[in-house]
Amino acid sequence: MRNPSDPSSIQSGSAAHRYRAARFSNSVNAFSQLPPDTGREVAFAGRSNAGKSSALNLLTGQRGLARTSKTPGRTQLLNFFLVEPQRFLVDLPGYGYARVPEPIRQHWRVLVERYLRERASLRGLLLLMDVRHPLTELDRQLLDGCAARRLAAHVLLTKADKLSRARAALALRQLRGTLGTDFPGVTAQLFSALSGAGVAEACSRLDQWLDF
Repeated sequence: MRNPSDPSSIQSGSAAHRYRAARFSNSVNAFSQLPPDTGREVAFAGRSNAGKSSALNLLTGQRGLARTSKTPGRTQLLNFFLVEPQRFLVDLPGYGYARVPEPIRQHWRVLVERYLRERASLRGLLLLMDVRHPLTELDRQLLDGCAARRLAAHVLLTKADKLSRARAALALRQLRGTLGTDFPGVTAQLFSALSGAGVAEACSRLDQWLDF
């Protein structure tokens, strides 16, 4: 029987087969440490505790690929996951966590901003937002950066299981309305790492950006 409290119990049939082959490649703490700027990459970004690592695990069908924690700020490096040669998923440090020392937070900000601005291999960004707290000022700044370099972006409204279907659908409609006005071209969907809702749509977006 499927255990709804264990995301791994719903993953095996949800993620596209190619993403189940993803493997950790390396972690980066400086721009000079980035792998060669060739091929294609998709970055996962969002506020701390928005569910980036859980989403990455669900989309790859691997419970422990990206380390998850109830403690915000766990992802402290740019973590590269190889899907196949020349194709990567990149887990970025979460932003907005006040307990991170200011020098570290500033380092992350500069590194991530430069990565998003200059990385030629980066073909798209998945921005994860808690469905209960969508589109903060920091989220807007990130989308502004994507718009400046014409980088495609797609929003996953995570933890959709925390709201009723009606409230989640309303949150999605409201966000899409705001995106249409302020960030034309940015798309959005509901997503739940607990129930598996939205996996097929998100994988389709990855397929497009990674040219599968």
